[in-house]
Amino acid sequence: MSQSKTRTIVALAGAALLVFVAAVAAVVTIAVRHTDQPSPEITAYAHGRSVSVNPYLYCDLQVSKERLAVGKCDSTKAVSDLDVPPGSPLQLSLPKEIADAPWEILLGYRIPGPKGDTAEPVLITSQDYPDKPLAITIKTPANEHVRLAIMELHLPIPARDEAGNEGVVSRGIWSIQTPAFDPALFS
Repeated sequence: MSQSKTRTIVALAGAALLVFVAAVAAVVTIAVRHTDQPSPEITAYAHGRSVSVNPYLYCDLQVSKERLAVGKCDSTKAVSDLDVPPGSPLQLSLPKEIADAPWEILLGYRIPGPKGDTAEPVLITSQDYPDKPLAITIKTPANEHVRLAIMELHLPIPARDEAGNEGVVSRGIWSIQTPAFDPALFS
């Protein structure tokens, strides 16, 4: 075989290998883009302990020109436990996708009273934090009788039912309960 034919065969083999590698890279890139992304988690820290908080509920969003809709939902009903003594701050570390979205934090405090314990809700929203921080510190009352019982972070989205009634639904919920939580008070 002549040297020029050998060079041509080697060049063609190299080009074929390059095309094959490019095709494999394209397939891998497409496959990676279409894998299900894990649901975002938050980290909560209080009184020397931290916990990873998986979503209780998390739904994908489907966005089009005409509407915003909830897509596939994962309802793990995961609840994390964390003791937050009175006067101790609760610190939340948020992934960017939550920090950048409109969110609400619902705090439920357990307060003793002469006729039994009561629940006192407190709402904090992303509008209170226009700089979209990745970490939030929530101060709890230093009163030993007022105990943080539950914290839920919600990702609200506008909704309209079949009858045309408008409202808000949560497409994501992360929940932390403390030892002061009593489901009878917070239902």
